[in-house]
Amino acid sequence: MKIGLIGFGKTGKAVASVLLQNKKFSLEWVFKKSNSLDHRNTAEYLGIESDETGKIYSGSSKSITELLDEQPVDIIIDFSSNAGIYTYGQAAGERKIKIISAISHYSKKEKDFLKSLSELTTVFWSPNITLGVNYLLFASKFLKKIAPWVDIEIIEEHFKGKDGVSGTAIKIAEALNVEQEDINSVRAGGIVGKHEVVFGFPFQTVRLIHESISREAFGSGVVFVAENLANKKEGLYNFEDILTPYFAI
Repeated sequence: MKIGLIGFGKTGKAVASVLLQNKKFSLEWVFKKSNSLDHRNTAEYLGIESDETGKIYSGSSKSITELLDEQPVDIIIDFSSNAGIYTYGQAAGERKIKIISAISHYSKKEKDFLKSLSELTTVFWSPNITLGVNYLLFASKFLKKIAPWVDIEIIEEHFKGKDGVSGTAIKIAEALNVEQEDINSVRAGGIVGKHEVVFGFPFQTVRLIHESISREAFGSGVVFVAENLANKKEGLYNFEDILTPYFAI
């Protein structure tokens, strides 16, 4: 499966590392804004022994349409920014290239654009693409269904400097009917990401916790999603669409 990666920040590098070490995938190229690493070999730059020859390209030296025509891919994975979808979205849709977006925050405008692209190709979006945190979300919804009257608190912890409330925490809150302003946020040190849902029952407490130990967890999530999208037709998908069949009895 040929992959194109948009964005090469800390998480993008971790995702690239996982993809380069997975024999089922071929990282064809990385596309980023700045030209600081233009035409560098991705594996060589990351210090990974790999036969992949995927190079790093910048928007200043090559347009995304040129890149897609010269080096076509099956899937584009986006770890850039909320505006990144406008860089490649239409070109990918017209070429029937599947899109996996792991952007934390999208405005209604971007969500509407994703919806329009899903009429052309297979589009997946999750504000947190780790498998574990989405399992936590599933389990939380089941527990809330069993005890709809339970007290619920949501706590999210991330590295110092992360802006805004975690997109994952917002998604959990929406699923459990918790107001966004009631989410408890902690910013300290280099915490990669921790989400905790506290269920307060009379005489007992249930805590569901997910913690990302390393950003490579996002790469593992990408692999899981890509494998499960292989036979999906055009449409807009999320983690619930992918996980639900696994819970069928």
